[in-house]
Amino acid sequence: MSGAWTGPVLVTGTDTGVGKTVVTAAVTAAAQAAGLRVAVVKPGQTGTATGDPGDVDSVTRLAAPLTGRTLASYPDPLAPLAAARVARLEPLELYAAVDAVREEADKHDLVLIEGAGGLLVPMGLRPSGEPWTVADLAVALGAPAVVVARAGLGTLNHTALTLEALERRAVPAGVVIGAWPATPELVHWANLTDLVPNLFGALPAGAGAMDPGVFRRSAPGWLTPALYGVLDDWRAWAEDSS
Repeated sequence: MSGAWTGPVLVTGTDTGVGKTVVTAAVTAAAQAAGLRVAVVKPGQTGTATGDPGDVDSVTRLAAPLTGRTLASYPDPLAPLAAARVARLEPLELYAAVDAVREEADKHDLVLIEGAGGLLVPMGLRPSGEPWTVADLAVALGAPAVVVARAGLGTLNHTALTLEALERRAVPAGVVIGAWPATPELVHWANLTDLVPNLFGALPAGAGAMDPGVFRRSAPGWLTPALYGVLDDWRAWAEDSS
């Protein structure tokens, strides 16, 4: 897949807590700075009982997408299908999610779909009653995937497994490091070198706590042109961010 990505694009992760929401905001900010109309769709938001802002709220605070939409919300901090079952709520149906994303794609240049946890977390049910994942959603939509990964120890295995699962499904993918540390160690530099062939971006640790105006101005410098950024020199970026 050449050129900058448009249409539906999945944002998934190697695990939970890797920075998917902040990366979604960064891609939103960079794309909007390039003049695109951007929507952000969260198929399943869990943990709402805490009263904390949801992921779409966080993206909106940082990047102000043209549209932000959550399709299903559940109180417990579990995988969406498990959270629906525990709360005795209706699970999200795959083709309802497909239709919602396509509806937004008709009105926007770029639709970022933020998953929950990793690529194969159960999100809801198919009409057949079988569980579906965001990998299934990407296949149904013909969408490429941004894989958000950690910078530290263990990330090479987790990232390779996620990329292999996407490749088996013929889903194009690129990697973004969710939080590059302020004081990188040997393991971080080694991982950066190994990830560079698939790397589409890297955000400095703490980016989500930035002033929104600073965040929006900075976002293109964290991403490559495939995600509407200007980044092309990884070592210079990493040294400047340290």
